[in-house]
Amino acid sequence: MSLSTQLPLLVIGAGSIGERHIEILQSIGYQTIHVYRQRMLPLRNIQNESVHCFTDFHEIEVIKPYAAIICTPTAQHLAQALECVRRGIHVLVEKPLANHPEGIHELKKEAAQTNSLVQVAYMLRYHPLMGQLKSIIDDKHFGNLLSFSTYWGEYLPNWHPWEDYRNSYAAKRELGGGVALTLSHDLDIVNWLVGELPMHWQRSYNYRSNLEVNVESGASFLLEYISGITGVVQLNYYQKVPKRTYELVFDDAVVTFDYFQNKIIIQKPHGVETIEEPHFERNEMFRQQTLDFLKNTTLSSTASLTEQYLRESEAILKMCN
Repeated sequence: MSLSTQLPLLVIGAGSIGERHIEILQSIGYQTIHVYRQRMLPLRNIQNESVHCFTDFHEIEVIKPYAAIICTPTAQHLAQALECVRRGIHVLVEKPLANHPEGIHELKKEAAQTNSLVQVAYMLRYHPLMGQLKSIIDDKHFGNLLSFSTYWGEYLPNWHPWEDYRNSYAAKRELGGGVALTLSHDLDIVNWLVGELPMHWQRSYNYRSNLEVNVESGASFLLEYISGITGVVQLNYYQKVPKRTYELVFDDAVVTFDYFQNKIIIQKPHGVETIEEPHFERNEMFRQQTLDFLKNTTLSSTASLTEQYLRESEAILKMCN
């Protein structure tokens, strides 16, 4: 079933990620876009007259949006998702789903009662090279996956140069910040690649940086899966020289995806192969994610998909708390 582009859609929060979602919705033809904001500030990159902004959350009773995209600080996600699914509104919620796992059972129950989809926005799953890695693993192209190591380091003050990083949600515990939750894309993507949730894990947090934050700015995870696969996930946002890599060790090859160079390097005993996506645009991940979410809302029953997303997110939240 195709959706009418006249359906009312709601974006909750209009920071940089909120504006990105608005732009994507407009680019695929949706024009009846409502934006809930806690403060009525001018939009940075969106023409203000192209959307309807409001600050009284109860207006959604009149708007009756078909679906909502939640883009507020992490600590607000779960409560806002609950408010939506209780009204039968499908929800795409920015990662992570929450800052703690308490309350997920209630969200699951409410979503089932109203047949509302809850999907978590881990858009890295929609990267074409991640899709190729998934196929390499599932098809056993180089034998079994044995282990992996991922590394993602960036510098928090460089993310949004137009704002003081000390005021961002990522820097504040009370807003659900901390590098583990903020960069939990990598915890999600390794579980997605492996195709299962970890059986055991260990976690270590680093508070040593000079960043003015009240949360961990570095995190390391050691993961073990029932299949026997083991892995290490390292995250930080104190590193001034960005690095983001995913190394997978198979029976017959070592496969490395360099995110910033946008290439996969396959090392085999007798040669090296490179796979590149020269025309890749980061925004396309968000676009494909939005299209997938809207398609999923048309399923006759969204219960199993919601159950899957919430189970995966709950595992991540337990790992980070």
